[in-house]
Amino acid sequence: MKPPYEITPAILKLVSSISERIGEINASHLIKPQTELRKKNKIKTIQSSLEIEGNTLTIEQITALLENKRVIAPAKDILEVKNAIKVYDKIQGYNFSSINDFKRAHKLLMNGLIDSAGEFRKTEVGVVKGSKVQHLAPPGPMVNGLMKDLFQYLKETDELPLIKSCAFHYELEFIHPFVDGNGRMGRLWQTIILMRYNPLFEYLPVESIVKEKQEAYYLALSKSDKSGQATPFIEFMLMIIREALDLVLNSQRPSLSNQDRLMIFKEKNMGKEFSRQDYLKQFKEISSATASRDLKHGVDNGMLRKTGEKRLTTYKFD
Repeated sequence: MKPPYEITPAILKLVSSISERIGEINASHLIKPQTELRKKNKIKTIQSSLEIEGNTLTIEQITALLENKRVIAPAKDILEVKNAIKVYDKIQGYNFSSINDFKRAHKLLMNGLIDSAGEFRKTEVGVVKGSKVQHLAPPGPMVNGLMKDLFQYLKETDELPLIKSCAFHYELEFIHPFVDGNGRMGRLWQTIILMRYNPLFEYLPVESIVKEKQEAYYLALSKSDKSGQATPFIEFMLMIIREALDLVLNSQRPSLSNQDRLMIFKEKNMGKEFSRQDYLKQFKEISSATASRDLKHGVDNGMLRKTGEKRLTTYKFD
């Protein structure tokens, strides 16, 4: 059963602009950041998602935990971070359309924090802000059926993954299937859905922007609750995704080295023989002389095997 939402002109415009930015990122070879940057992005993602839920640990403290250093902080906050690190380490192994994987991720994320980690709630629950009940979730006996419908939507609909991921995120917050941990699971699972659409979403700073716009995030959830459909929240999250892509495009990155270019080309080449012209087609921004230097570097360092001379020269990765 498809969750209720409309495809508005604003949604179509956002999807189009996101697709354009993804194209630019692919063309600039920014799709897979360097190892150190990936590590920093993961730490930032964990810190941002947990801070929204009240965790007090800083980026420096989370980095220290990753390096097995001692950190002085509330035991609950440390456990939340350690659990999140384990989940994000396994992020590529989760099947976005598997309800069992979803429960497994929650069990790991909330291990030692609640008794019912990995289990859907059977009791009534409401989201309280201050002294007011902000959202009264569906009754406990309905949760299993609603979550089965939601995962059926993920599996069977042909909706664009960008829209599907936002609709899933909203519906998850609305159903509130767990006693605790719903917010962090919503943000995590949206990333997992988007990663199947394009691997670059593993490294996007989406949670960091959500943290910065926390009030707007909750307002978008509230607007969707009041309207009875996910449309306002979908529009909001698409704007967040576009902003995250802009950050990647606008960030000052070092120029690719000859080694970087060779490694990128190796990934795309799939073990075939190629010419200097083929190499230049991949890296339109470099000159013929730079391409020749790159290939010479590859040959001299044992990465490439060279065959033939002059125009008939071909290369193959060893």
